[in-house]
Amino acid sequence: MSQREGAEVRDYTIDHRLSDGEHNVHRVWDNGLDPALTVESGDVIRFECRDAVDRQITVESTPEDFANVSFDPVHPLTGPVAVEGAAPGDVLQVDLLDFQHKGWGYTGFLPGEMGLGLLPEDFPDAGLHVWDLDGDVGRFVNGIEVPLDPFPGVIGVAPGEGGEHDTLPPRSVGGNMDVKQITAGSTVYLPVEAEGALFSTGDCHAAQGDGEVCVTGIEAEMFVTARLTLRTDVEIEQPQLETDGPFTPTGADERMCGTTGIADDLMEATRKAIRHMIEHLHAERGLTRGEAYILCSAAVDLKISEVVDAPNWTVTAFLPESIFPE
Repeated sequence: MSQREGAEVRDYTIDHRLSDGEHNVHRVWDNGLDPALTVESGDVIRFECRDAVDRQITVESTPEDFANVSFDPVHPLTGPVAVEGAAPGDVLQVDLLDFQHKGWGYTGFLPGEMGLGLLPEDFPDAGLHVWDLDGDVGRFVNGIEVPLDPFPGVIGVAPGEGGEHDTLPPRSVGGNMDVKQITAGSTVYLPVEAEGALFSTGDCHAAQGDGEVCVTGIEAEMFVTARLTLRTDVEIEQPQLETDGPFTPTGADERMCGTTGIADDLMEATRKAIRHMIEHLHAERGLTRGEAYILCSAAVDLKISEVVDAPNWTVTAFLPESIFPE
């Protein structure tokens, strides 16, 4: 079991189990796909989810292996699950009940020439860290331990427009939103655009900083247990959620290290904040710049501190000091 203390949800019985066998996996959004499973409103399903790059990375993998990962396609998703009676205009309520990782995960960044992540121009070569996930903790280098708060990076329903749609960008029906607060005990509301809703999930993260700056969180194969409930009494245009967080990297109000980025463009301010945090971790904590970049993606939260003092805006990067050994 791996989830925040106090977030366990016990009052449920699993009605269906959906394995990550190839017959239950798809790699595009498409409302023409046959359901892997059809359920009644209120049923609880345990999804087995593959990692984001579909098992191309193992515990023995190297940065060179990560550099050569194929993204065609990416995001193997478990599903789709049809909900009886769901129709366009309805809302699918998804109660996230439980997450269970399989004991390991990885965070990596790709060669800069691929243009992925926040700072591709700063990192010409790929980097990779394979994490030992031990209960509620992920073990990094130099005795650093990152608290785990598992969530699905991809959670959504099929778009109303026909044909195949890439899983990489998030959409009005959900998808690759990477909202790290969709943890156990949370509820997500998804606008239904296709008959049956056709719900799918995957790309699970054992932890992630708000920003996912190097393009990966702590990617991990995982079991996700969720209750799917059809709602015809509400109407939304894009996903909404209810959650207890975490709203800080550890879920606690505590001593933080913060670096600011100030610029006349929010993305440039974000880059500055992360660059300054990387330099801080390199100079003060002895991490290589690549290790610091990975840690930022797994455990640094980005906050928009102000957008009203034109012409410059402020973004702040926060990292809890408690993750470091005394």
